[in-house]
Amino acid sequence: MHTIIYLTGYMGCGKTTTGKKLAAKLNYNFIDLDSFIEETQNQSIPEIFTVKGEDAFREIEKGALHKTFDMSNTVISTGGGTPCYFDNMEQMNKHGATVYIKLSPKTLFDRLRNVKTERPLIKNFNDAELLSFIEKALAEREPFYNKAKFIVNGIGLTPKILIELMNNKKT
Repeated sequence: MHTIIYLTGYMGCGKTTTGKKLAAKLNYNFIDLDSFIEETQNQSIPEIFTVKGEDAFREIEKGALHKTFDMSNTVISTGGGTPCYFDNMEQMNKHGATVYIKLSPKTLFDRLRNVKTERPLIKNFNDAELLSFIEKALAEREPFYNKAKFIVNGIGLTPKILIELMNNKKT
C-alpha cells in the first residue's frame, strides 16, 4: 500500500468524507488540503480568493501540496482545482497514489444544489446555471483528473473498494 494517497475530483465527489473513512481504516493520518491552507494562512479559502486573488491562492495551494511530499501514512483530500495547476498532478503521481473519484455532472449537481450556500464559487447560481457550470468545469478539469493512477466511480464508494483497487493494480 502507498504511504501517501491523494484523493482528487470535483467538489462534492466525496474526497473529504471518503478520505476520513479511508484514513481511519488504514490507521493513516488525514489532511484536507483546503483546511491545511486555511490553518497555515489564518484565512478562509474565500477570503484568500477575495483578498489575494486566484493566482495567489494557487501559489499558496502549490506550496501546501509540496509540504505533503515528505509525509507518510497519510490520506490527502485535495481541492477540486489542485490537480489542474502547475505540475501538481505529476508531482502527486510522483510522491504517492492518486485517486480520481469520478461522478457524472448530474450526480454532482444533485449533491451540490442543497449545499451551494457553503461553496462561494457556486452560491449565487440557480439550478440551470449550476448544472451548466459543473458540466463546463468538469470538462476542463477531467483531462487532469484522468491522469490519476486510479479512477473510481464515486457512487457507493467505500474504503474497502479503494483498498482493493490499489492493492490489485501495481503502479
